[in-house]
Amino acid sequence: MSITAMTSKEVTLKIFNREKLFILDVRNEGDFQDWKIEGENFTHLNVPYFDLLDGVEGILDQIPGDEEILVVCAKEGSSIFVAEMLSEKGLNVSYLQGGMKTWSEHLEPVKVGDLQDGGEIYQFVRIGKGCLSYMAISNGEAAIIDSTRMTEVYTDFAKKMGATIKHVFDTHLHADHISGGRTIAEQTGATYWLPPKDAEEVTFSYSRLEEGNDVWIGHTKIAIQPVYSPGHTIGSTSFVIDDRYLLTGDILFIDSIGRPDLAGKAEDWVVDLRETLYKRYQELSDELIVLPAHFMIVEELNENGSVSEKLGALYARNHGLNIENEADFRKAVTENLPPQPNAYEEIRETNMGKINPDIEKQREMEIGPNRCAVR
Repeated sequence: MSITAMTSKEVTLKIFNREKLFILDVRNEGDFQDWKIEGENFTHLNVPYFDLLDGVEGILDQIPGDEEILVVCAKEGSSIFVAEMLSEKGLNVSYLQGGMKTWSEHLEPVKVGDLQDGGEIYQFVRIGKGCLSYMAISNGEAAIIDSTRMTEVYTDFAKKMGATIKHVFDTHLHADHISGGRTIAEQTGATYWLPPKDAEEVTFSYSRLEEGNDVWIGHTKIAIQPVYSPGHTIGSTSFVIDDRYLLTGDILFIDSIGRPDLAGKAEDWVVDLRETLYKRYQELSDELIVLPAHFMIVEELNENGSVSEKLGALYARNHGLNIENEADFRKAVTENLPPQPNAYEEIRETNMGKINPDIEKQREMEIGPNRCAVR
C-alpha cells in the first residue's frame, strides 16, 4: 500500500460536507487535548509519536479498516513515518500535508450572499482557528474586514474576481491572531481603518473608524456603516453592509458572546458589552444577517461551510443575549472565561506595530484554538 498527502483544503471540504474521517493524531496528549481537527463525523485516536517508534502493532485493533484514515502531527514528518508503518500493515492511509502548522493557516473562501447592486460578499473561513474574515466586492472594488496575516489569499482572490482593494478594516485590535490589514493596505494602496479607541498605542498611521463616517465601494455605493459596539475591546466597531449584513467582530457569535478581558479590563468592559448586546444591537433590524469574526464549534457551520444567522434568531436562542439580570450577566462573562489565547499580549503588540516578529515566530504565537468567546 502507498500513502498519500491530504491537504488542509481537502480536510476542510470534508468538514463542510459532513464526511467521515478517522484521525490518528500522533502529537503529545496535552497538545491534542488543547487543539485538534474537528468535524461532525470525525473520530479521533491520540497516540504520541514516541509511543509508536517500535511499531504500530499495538494500535491496529483501534483503527477501522473501512474508513478513510488520516495521520496528523505538528509539522508533517512524524505523521509520514507513522503512515508508512500503517501502510506496510495493509492500510490505505493519508497524512496531513504540512501538519497542524499548515492547518492553522488555511483559509477557505465561501460566498455568503449578494449585494443589491450585483456585488457579492465572501467569508474566509480559517477552519483550524475558527477565525472569519470578509471581502465585499462591488463594481470592481473590494473592502476587506478582519483579515488574517495570510495576506496573499485576499490579494489573489481579489485579483481573481477582477476587484481592486480600496479599503481594509479591523473591527478591533485583535488579541488572538495577527492582522494582515496594515500589510494589505501597504501592498495595495488601500486605506487602512482602525477604531481610534483601540489604536491609542499603535506606531503607524491609520484612518479613524468612527460612526457617521460611512465608506463606499463600487460605482453604485454599497455603504459600509460603522456601529460603535464596545465590550470585547473598548473600541470594538461593527459594520452594517448594504442594510442587510451585520459584521459583529468579536462582540457577538452564533452560540456565544465576546469575552471582555483580553486587555485586563473585564470588570470595566462588561458594562460596555451589555450595553452593546442588550441595547445597541436590539435597536437594529432582526432581519440583519450576523457575520461574526469567529466561530466556536463546527456545528455552527451552515450547509455550504459559512457561518451566519439572522440577528432575531440569535436573540431567541443565544444564551448570552438572554440573561435578564445584570448581576448574573456580569458573573457569566467574568467567571466563565476559557484560557486566554496563546501569546495574546505579543499578538496585541504586533498588531500595534510595537514588535515585528519573523514569520516562524508569528506562526508559533498563533498556534492553538480560538479563545475569544465566553463559554
